[in-house]
Amino acid sequence: MSGTDSTSDALSAMEPTDRMLANLAGLTADAPPALLDRIVARRVQVDGPLEDLQVAFTDRGVTFVRAGMDPEKFAWEFRLRFARPLLPADAPPAGLVPALRTGRLGDLPLDLRGLSTFEAAVLRAAAAIPRGQTRPYAWVARRAGRPKAVRAVGSALGRNPVPLLIPCHRVTRSDGSLGEYVFGAAAKERLLRAEDVDVEEVTELARRGVRLVGSDTTRIVCFPTCADARRITPPHRRGFRDLAAAETAGYRPCRHCRPDGRPELSLV
Repeated sequence: MSGTDSTSDALSAMEPTDRMLANLAGLTADAPPALLDRIVARRVQVDGPLEDLQVAFTDRGVTFVRAGMDPEKFAWEFRLRFARPLLPADAPPAGLVPALRTGRLGDLPLDLRGLSTFEAAVLRAAAAIPRGQTRPYAWVARRAGRPKAVRAVGSALGRNPVPLLIPCHRVTRSDGSLGEYVFGAAAKERLLRAEDVDVEEVTELARRGVRLVGSDTTRIVCFPTCADARRITPPHRRGFRDLAAAETAGYRPCRHCRPDGRPELSLV
């Protein structure tokens, strides 16, 4: 009797349920290597501008960043928010460390599934703020297409899943003061100083009610941290409480920092 006949006879002698299980067992195969990474997220601790920086990423990109947490607390908060298993990673994703070091996202992919349309628009606006510059919540609201939703912008930035990579630390209160931050006000000031923001000047201008500065030679008005504003010499520097006051005085909004909230103009 052949081996095939013996196997067939053995299966025939089984109860129907046992026979079904035996047949199913013969269909098992190893899962594709990439399947696990479609189901779980990976966690890694990296060096960055803040201490104890924990990062979670999926097969689509970085999805969660927190500072000042040990791995266990980070994993708990991740699972609470994303309801997805989290496993240690052997190495950070390509591009993560340079993005944290330079403050520029570059080609690093982000996995931001689950955001509302409004939240996504807010984060896109925040991502457009250049390193070393700041913009107020009202500017972000205009860029997000919801100019009256200033408070909602603050809430959306507070839920930013990938701070540092999407630089919500560059968003300030509408009065020009630095305001709060998901990692605390001290961390926000530290990050801005590392980007060469003149925190003392920003604070003093906010105290005086100056939101915008302009040049009386070019008749252009900017946010105080704009690269163009930094080139205005003191004798030609003029301060304004808002864009309406500047326009009444004959100034037009800078085409780079866009205090009117419109997208920057292409120079190409």
